[in-house]
Amino acid sequence: MDEVILARHGESELSFVGTVNGDPAVACALTAAGEEQALRLGERLAGVELDLCVTSEFERVRQTADLALAGRVVPRVVMPELNDVRFGRFEGGTLIDYREWAAANEPTVEAPGGGESRAGTVRRYAAGYRKILARAERRILVVAHGLPIRYVLNALDRLSPTPLVEQVAYAEPYRLSASELETAVYLLEEWADLPAWTS
Repeated sequence: MDEVILARHGESELSFVGTVNGDPAVACALTAAGEEQALRLGERLAGVELDLCVTSEFERVRQTADLALAGRVVPRVVMPELNDVRFGRFEGGTLIDYREWAAANEPTVEAPGGGESRAGTVRRYAAGYRKILARAERRILVVAHGLPIRYVLNALDRLSPTPLVEQVAYAEPYRLSASELETAVYLLEEWADLPAWTS
């Protein structure tokens, strides 16, 4: 891989109302605004040669890729490692409630009800990005969720994972070289080995 383009999905029915969804079996399509965002992403990438598109398992992500790549023949790979956080008992609840819980707990604590720790989430994201870095395709579009993208962008600014992060814009492309992604993944792996929130 020479270059990766990271893009969050468009606005979804659940993100519009501030509801968390970390279960790919739950239906969650794009809103009309989200569809427009996905189409605009496609317009921005129209002149960019893409060798592969990687998505998570979620409907909103796959729908974004479908709209952005409409009319183009780009091979697809679904990568569960880039799925959204498993929220446990917070599934279907508000993002505000989950963020409050995450900020009040160490990153190694799993969300109650079968959820995932943030350290485990970061480790999973890093494993997914390692698979992407190992791909033979030259330029790869990754359509995923806000958190795996934000953690990479923050890592490039030498910022460690935090429980509360700035949201990533819907369907906005972020272009990174292989060396930039490699650097970010290394820093995420390093943090995941000794996870701790910093102020």
